[in-house]
Amino acid sequence: MLEGKELLKKAKLLSKKSEDDIAKGCGYVSPSGRILRKSFYRALVEAKGYKIGNGRQGKNGNKASRGRQTEFKTKVHGNGNLLIGHAYTKKLGLEPGREFKIDLKKESKTIYLIPLN
Repeated sequence: MLEGKELLKKAKLLSKKSEDDIAKGCGYVSPSGRILRKSFYRALVEAKGYKIGNGRQGKNGNKASRGRQTEFKTKVHGNGNLLIGHAYTKKLGLEPGREFKIDLKKESKTIYLIPLN
């Protein structure tokens, strides 16, 4: 995601495109493909020299809201699914499309994910 002068320069180059296309072109897209509009607009405002936010520091010293915090726990959902969220796969450096074999140990109720390839 571009910031500062690089963001302003790229946004200006893309100024004839839609807002969504400008945000995409500047790298404000989640791994699932969702456009990160709030982050994009916040970065634009800050690149123009305006400080916004409530003073809390986020990752890399940038001002950020607390948002969802990584907790190393999950639960089985009503439909029987067990979700491992983006924060955990990101922490392990796992890329979309990566395949795993699931190994279960019934005695200890442990689940192992074994990478394929």
